[in-house]
Parts: sequence; structure tokens; C-alpha cells
Amino acid sequence: MRNSISRLAASIGLGVSLLAGSLVAPATAQAEGEIRIAEQFGIVYLLLNVVRDQHLIEKHGKAQGIDIKVDWTQLSGGAAINDALLSGSVDIAGAGVGPLLTIWDRTYGRQNVKAVASLGNFPYYLVSSNPNVKTIADFTEKDRIALPAVGVSVQSRFLQYAAAQQWGDKDYARLDKYTLAVPHPDATAALLAGGTELNAHFSNPPFQDQALANKNVHVVLDTYDLLGPNSPTVLFATEKFRNDNPKTYQAFVDALAEAADFAQHDKGAAADTYIRVTKAKIDREALLKIIDNPQYEFSVTPKNTYKLADFMYRIGAIKHKPESWKDYFFQDAKPLQGS
Repeated sequence: MRNSISRLAASIGLGVSLLAGSLVAPATAQAEGEIRIAEQFGIVYLLLNVVRDQHLIEKHGKAQGIDIKVDWTQLSGGAAINDALLSGSVDIAGAGVGPLLTIWDRTYGRQNVKAVASLGNFPYYLVSSNPNVKTIADFTEKDRIALPAVGVSVQSRFLQYAAAQQWGDKDYARLDKYTLAVPHPDATAALLAGGTELNAHFSNPPFQDQALANKNVHVVLDTYDLLGPNSPTVLFATEKFRNDNPKTYQAFVDALAEAADFAQHDKGAAADTYIRVTKAKIDREALLKIIDNPQYEFSVTPKNTYKLADFMYRIGAIKHKPESWKDYFFQDAKPLQGS
């Protein structure tokens, strides 16, 4: 079993590495009127699905008198996303708060990467099919936890945050040795199929909900219990792209705000959009039930991100201490009112 899951992780990791490798080649800086967006998997990227489906960037570009060419790509894991942004292969990156803080710190005083907006507030669940694992303290060498990127993804940082609460900051990485980098769709399939040592997954919607539909899978950790309602996933860009392409950047910001209003107020149409754009094989009613959860909020306003930032500084994961969330979010003409 160990070999089978190792081969799964290795094959997936190789694919992501090769893709990331192709993205780190030198790229020509984009001119005003072009934007390249990298997203990942899950309902947390629904706002981008709406933007894409309704051609909202193009719409808001025309309102400013420019035609905007939009390119979309999909990656898995914060490391690949950050590499793509720093290589100049994409202009807008979608990833968790953990990868954002890593790249903000890494580019501080240079490319000055900051967040553009949140993608909403959603609880992330660490789920397991091992009946003996009731809390994170129950994980042993026999368990393996799938997450998008080991030590980098927001799921990995949430797990470290929980470990620090359980055993103290000095043992924040205590559970890292049990983690594997596996994209959410593959991890969900492996968890439900069984037959490997992968018996836990730190996921996001709808994958966590699909797993929990199996009676043998249960929640071990809820990030809302850990941090309170929070914005786990954000969009970020370099200061140069923002400054060199003000109309394109503003069109993107306006498009995202319109998408948030659409998704928050018409859940049925939002569900249809998700299925249409992602071609996800999920029942519409099941999807609608997920996104109609009152704990979900589709909003560009970041909520409760600073606890993770402070934690990452405390453990030495970032060298620069942000004084507030505003340090790692751009403050535009209509400044966000977040936390």
C-alpha cells in the first residue's frame, strides 16, 4: 500500500513539477489589455468561474475603452502557483493565504506581491476514513494526509497552526511527516477508493463534501473552529502588473466584485456556472446544497486572515512581520474593509 500511494503522489508531483518547470521559463511582460490568470480546484474559485463564464473582465475593459485578452490556466498547489507568478507566466494567482504570505515575504521590497481580493469565506475540513482518528492527536505513522502542497498550501499551514495549538509553537511541524502533496480531485478519489495508506485529506468544497457523503469518512478538524470564519483563498499579483496595467487591473477588480454579488445572491445560477465551467461531475442539487450553506460567503472582502500571518511570523515561516492585513493586500481606489 505504501508503494502504491507513493507512486500516486510521485506521478502527480512529477506532473505538477513539469508544468511548473514549463512556467518558469522567461516570459514577456504583458501589455495593457492582456491578463493571465492561474486558478486551482474547487468551489472556492467560483468567482473566477463566473468571471470567465460571463466575460466580465472583457465587459469592464470595454467600459474603460480597452479590449482585454484573458488567458486561463489551472495548477495545483501554492508552490506551482507562486512559481508561475514570479516567472512572469501569469499575472493573477489564486491560492491560499499561506502561499500569499510566503510570496509576499519573499518579494518584500522587490516585486512586492500582494493580494488583490478574497474569494470568499469557507470552512475547510480535515477528513479521515480512519475511525481511530478523532482529533489531530490521533494521527500515527500508519496515516497519510493529502493536501495540495506540503508546508506551503493553506491547508498545510492550517494543520501546523492546529499542531501549535495542541503541542506548542515548537512542535508546529509535528504532523508534516504524515502529509502528501496530492491535488484535491485525486486525493478525494483515493480516499474513497481505499486500498492505500492515504486515509485523510485536508480539503475544500466540494471535495470535502463528496468525501463526507461516504459514511466511513468523518471530520477531524474544521477551520472555522480553529480560526473562526475566515477567507482561506485569495488572488494576488505583483506591484508591477498593477502599476503598469491600471485599466486591465481595475477591470479585473470590478469583474470580481460583480461576480461576488452574482454568486452570493443567485446560488442556483452560481451552481450552474460551476458545473458548466469546470465540467465537474457533481449532482446539481448536491452542489446547490453545498453552496447554500449559511457559513459560505462569496465576497472579495478578506476576513480573519491575520491570525495565520502572525502565526507564520512567530514560527519563522516569514521574516517580515505584517502589522495588519493591509500590509499584504493592495489598497485600491475602493479600499477593502477586511481583517
